Amino acid sequence: MRVIPLMIVCIVSSVTALSSDQDWIDLFNGKDLTGWKVTGNPAAFSVQNGTIYCSGSRGRMIYYQKQPFDDFILKAEVRHSPKANSGIFFRMTDVRDPVQTGIEMQVLDSYGKENVDKHDFGAIYDIQAPSKNAARPAGQWNDVSLTCRGSKIQVDLNGERVIDMDLSHWTEAGWNADGTKNKFKTAYKEMTKAGYIALQDHGHEVWYRNVRIKPLGRE
Repeated sequence: MRVIPLMIVCIVSSVTALSSDQDWIDLFNGKDLTGWKVTGNPAAFSVQNGTIYCSGSRGRMIYYQKQPFDDFILKAEVRHSPKANSGIFFRMTDVRDPVQTGIEMQVLDSYGKENVDKHDFGAIYDIQAPSKNAARPAGQWNDVSLTCRGSKIQVDLNGERVIDMDLSHWTEAGWNADGTKNKFKTAYKEMTKAGYIALQDHGHEVWYRNVRIKPLGRE
């Protein structure tokens, strides 16, 4: 009599886990660059040992062209070379002008830096500094989780919440919520539209793997 309920619980659990896993989209298949397109030098990006490899030859960007996303959870693992500079762009609406039409989560060799700023690993570039330095040394993998829900953006780096911000406080182009200047021509309160996911080549070797996204319904 007790075996039947136990079997039902196991079956329900299995179905729930399967359903949850199906909510995720693998943006990179680990074998080739299907679904991705390079803007700039095509040779800058390739697949190397199951990773998207950025060679550092300033290929500019590689973006996932199959569909844009507005609200989502994006997960990726990132490894970089010493002194590296790269970034994960999101909500990018014009692939010809990623800096002014997309938001960048900074990837930078920031390990050991005592006072992090708006340009260090985990920052929303030129907009919001990470609350702490959670970056690992060059050559080690970093776990990134980026969550966007309307004007709310959260970044978790290696299990640490480093960004928890509300774009609605960025009301004027060229200015941050804390009164400092930024380089952008659009007030960041407007940066809530659907756009593309992209990875930046900024002249250094960087590797990305296990890049996947879970779209979230906008309320």
